[in-house]
Amino acid sequence: MSKRRVLFLCNANSARSLMGEVLLRHMAGDRFEAFSAGTEPDEPHALTLEALAKQGLSIEGLHSKSLDEFENESFDYVIVLCDKAQQACREWQGAAGERLYWDIRDPRLISKLDAYEQALQEIRRRMQLWLLLPAFDKQQ
Repeated sequence: MSKRRVLFLCNANSARSLMGEVLLRHMAGDRFEAFSAGTEPDEPHALTLEALAKQGLSIEGLHSKSLDEFENESFDYVIVLCDKAQQACREWQGAAGERLYWDIRDPRLISKLDAYEQALQEIRRRMQLWLLLPAFDKQQ
């Protein structure tokens, strides 16, 4: 069985979408290929990297990417993590089997480590539930 491709999308690709990419690789990398991008990419935020490392998650090679880099690619799922990216996603030319919207509060607006840790935990909780869906049964 080939791995399903998932793209996490947010505005800057400096926090939430990077967290989604890292978490999916950690939690179900045997079943999914995880990617992330931003509509207006910035650098990974230092507190994002700190929150991920504090949870023992690998940040090796993690960097911000533009949604444009994935324009001609296809994904089984695109998971949008903010309203601003949801607007840009409508015009995106890449192919997505299914689009999901998980509106996670932007930790950059608070810029304290606990805001990044809270965002990470919220994404983890949603991902745990999402991975339980029958469509992801390992037998398929």
